[in-house]
Amino acid sequence: MKQNNSVTEFILLGLTQDPLRQKIVFIIFLIFYVGTVVGNMLIIVTIKSSQTLGSPMYFFLFYLSIADSCFSTSTAPRLIVDTLSAKKIISYNECMTQVFALHLFGCMEIFVLILMAVDRYAAICKPLRYPTIMSQQICIILIILAWIGSFIHSTAQIILALKLPFCGPNLIDHYCCDLQPLLKLACMDTYKINLLLVSNSGAICSSSFMILIISYIFILHSLRNHSAEGRKKALSTCTSHIIVVILFFVPCIFIYTRPPTTFPMDKMVAVFYTIGTPFLNPLIYSLRNAEVKNAMRKLWHVKIISENKG
Repeated sequence: MKQNNSVTEFILLGLTQDPLRQKIVFIIFLIFYVGTVVGNMLIIVTIKSSQTLGSPMYFFLFYLSIADSCFSTSTAPRLIVDTLSAKKIISYNECMTQVFALHLFGCMEIFVLILMAVDRYAAICKPLRYPTIMSQQICIILIILAWIGSFIHSTAQIILALKLPFCGPNLIDHYCCDLQPLLKLACMDTYKINLLLVSNSGAICSSSFMILIISYIFILHSLRNHSAEGRKKALSTCTSHIIVVILFFVPCIFIYTRPPTTFPMDKMVAVFYTIGTPFLNPLIYSLRNAEVKNAMRKLWHVKIISENKG
């Protein structure tokens, strides 16, 4: 429906208009983005190269790192570049592409976190049936379904965005294109579209969060029957997962499950789950996981030795 719009480009207001603060934003988020890409790529390479990280948990962690890298890439590079630009212009097509990518990889992250919780539940609560429940074939099918579900969700979001007519204002009070800020610029009554947004993105965030919290309650309750050593190892893994879940879902629920109103802290909340969480995930999973740390040490030790021999 682009041909019905008089607006062919938007101007992103970003996080701040102050030149000094823009320089600070540039430095901070460049560090965050580089750290996100490097950290997640390190996990991806380690899991792919290591023979000890072949369990389903690391299979899902591999895809979580891919989703994190792509999710951050859908917003961070433009935010960083725009801090150096006098006019933060984004074309209509680029804006719609960003909406699609943001929801595709964001939804994929949600589904992978659910799969990781399912894996932990099966491993801790159903240990005898775990190899059957989480076989390699089933894990691959679950990941394929997660990609399909993410694609369906992001397609629904882009259809809603493409239905919005823009005929006047083109200033987006945000650092990226998403449906909420775009609804404010649309030349139509957006009440029904906002209801669809809440029933789609809001429902996915809220229901997924409740599923994850309930699953971890069951997991933590079942740990009473484990040995002290097994309980300690399981608690370490589950604690990492719970931290990630809270850091990601609380901001998402705040943004996507409310009427079409805006608050001053909206942009900072969005920054937290689009850029902050993908940056923190590799730190949480690598620093709190002994197996990942040992695999990283072995991988880079082997590489250093082979380079020295060469």
